[in-house]
This record gives sequence, C-alpha cells and structure tokens, in this order.
Amino acid sequence: MPNTNTNRNTDVDRETLRELADEGSETALDRLADLADATGDVGELSELLDEGSLRAGFLLTRRAAAAGDLRELQRISDAGYDEAGKELDRLLRAPDDGPRD
Repeated sequence: MPNTNTNRNTDVDRETLRELADEGSETALDRLADLADATGDVGELSELLDEGSLRAGFLLTRRAAAAGDLRELQRISDAGYDEAGKELDRLLRAPDDGPRD
C-alpha cells in the first residue's frame, strides 16, 4: 500500500512554501523552483520566473541551453534573467560544427 502521508506532506510543504513566497521569501520561491524542476514542470518554472525567481531563470536557462532552444533563451532573457541572454549570445556565436565553450 502506498504511503499517502508522503504525498500529503509534499503538498503541505508546497502550500507552505507558496504562502511564504507570496509573503516575500526568496528562499521559498527558490525551493518551489527546485520542486518544479524536479517534476519537470516548465510551466510552473516560467510562472516563478515571472514572479522574480532567479533560481527559476537559472533552471529554465539550463534546460533551454541543453536543448539549444534559442527562442526560449530569448523569452527567459526578456523575462528578466540576464544570464539567459548571455547564453543565447554564446550559442549564436558558436560554430555549428565546433566545440561550444
């Protein structure tokens, strides 16, 4: 029989984290981003970026760079995460057949 307490505790933790994030806790916002990344919830990561989470910006940038998604990098940069713009520039400058530094 599955342990439903674990799921319930995760839900409570998420709710608590959301409340703390809404009250201005940057650490709670970062933790929500980590949880969203762990579950592959790119939509939630995007929402967290829109709320000002630099951690969400980092995680989204890492995903977009790994996929070579230039448009997504531009969107993340436009949303306020400057490192995405730097990564976009790096990818645009890299030769197609050479190593990327």
